[in-house]
Amino acid sequence: MSIRVNYSEASPGALKAMLGLEKHVSGIADKPDGLPLTLLELVRFRVSQLNSCAFCLDMHSKDALAKGEKGQRLYLLNAWREAPFYTAQEQAALEWAESLTLMATKGIPDTLFERVKPHFSDQQLTDLTLAIVAINGWNRFAVGLGADIGSYQPGQFD
Repeated sequence: MSIRVNYSEASPGALKAMLGLEKHVSGIADKPDGLPLTLLELVRFRVSQLNSCAFCLDMHSKDALAKGEKGQRLYLLNAWREAPFYTAQEQAALEWAESLTLMATKGIPDTLFERVKPHFSDQQLTDLTLAIVAINGWNRFAVGLGADIGSYQPGQFD
């Protein structure tokens, strides 16, 4: 897919807002009361799979592998429920991410919240939800306005 709109030039304020959101999300990684970076990358990758965002899949696979993630965990992420490679907290995060991303068709039932909540503090669950909001937003920018797929280099936006 080619770039349809250069959104950084078309609306610098929109990009600034998205980058501010991303800065907060990236800042919560691996802090004592934050979320593991590996969990955040898995969530970003899974949501990008659900949204068919090739640019974000390329980006987050490269970043995750560069930060030490095992390829096998990325390759099997589409079937995470059947694969034995994800922690209970990661599974809860992935289920939460899928439900929030697809909520128009499935909603967010209380039973899901009850399964997810024991794995996170209130702050962590709020930050995880914001991370899901952020990657859904980035997916929509990249898919809707176009992106230079394959051009991303690990850590390019750090």
